[in-house]
Amino acid sequence: MNQAPVAIVAGGGAMPLRVAAACRAMGRPFVAVLLEGFAKPAEWAGERTLTIRLGAAGQALDWLRASGARQIVLVGDVRRPSFLSLRPDAGAAKLIARIGMRAFGGDDSLLSAIRQALQDEGFEPIGPARFLNQAQSPPGLLTRAAPDATALTDIRRGILVVRALGAADVGQGAVVQQGLVLAVEAIEGTDAMLARARELRREGPGGVLVKLVKPGQDRELDLPALGPRTVAGAIAAGLAGIAFEAEGALLVDRERMVEQADSAGLFLLAIRPDDHVRAASTGAAT
Repeated sequence: MNQAPVAIVAGGGAMPLRVAAACRAMGRPFVAVLLEGFAKPAEWAGERTLTIRLGAAGQALDWLRASGARQIVLVGDVRRPSFLSLRPDAGAAKLIARIGMRAFGGDDSLLSAIRQALQDEGFEPIGPARFLNQAQSPPGLLTRAAPDATALTDIRRGILVVRALGAADVGQGAVVQQGLVLAVEAIEGTDAMLARARELRREGPGGVLVKLVKPGQDRELDLPALGPRTVAGAIAAGLAGIAFEAEGALLVDRERMVEQADSAGLFLLAIRPDDHVRAASTGAAT
């Protein structure tokens, strides 16, 4: 029996290609919609692909139906466009009308609306973690370096800050050094936040990047992603380490991340945020 292909809607970065490689390894056929300006068509040579601009959702859905795909993986880096630059085709205009004002809300609101719209169109949105082994980490230390007391305090402070940001559907990360919030993540993304933190670094022990899942965030479709570029940015910013939510982040090229971090003496720590907050309130070590 022929298996229906999975549809990879590919933005930029390495993650869409890793999902494609995982599909090949498991013998799962796939097709890919490459988002113009983000995915690189040359990297998908020989595959069955359609390259579209973001506003051509109607064309993409028609093509996916014709391909036989029903499951859709939304994966990769995409910068959210302004509505005026979108130039929606007829199918996209129909979707936008269905989504309504949620198109102008935060990322969580928009993604929830996109999920529902895709389901209404007969598709099943699924997350990239289904295809990637070791993409998520249980609680624990991944590196030789470990956080000291100052870093643990900064992690707890970062958790409180990121949770406040997340409650407002703003961002997933913050950089804290010696109790001071150097930078918080908004629409610019983690890399730009780390670059800003590098310019604001203070003397003394390095700070910590904290990345968490936002309250109400779709854990199937929209987990935070960390990769070698994140580690490189943290090293350049003079940070002591990165703390991320256990089983709440996608690790792109985990082995390379650990190798980079070990070479620089940076720690990578998968955390249960509630455990760290609770430890701070009781005075216990985490």
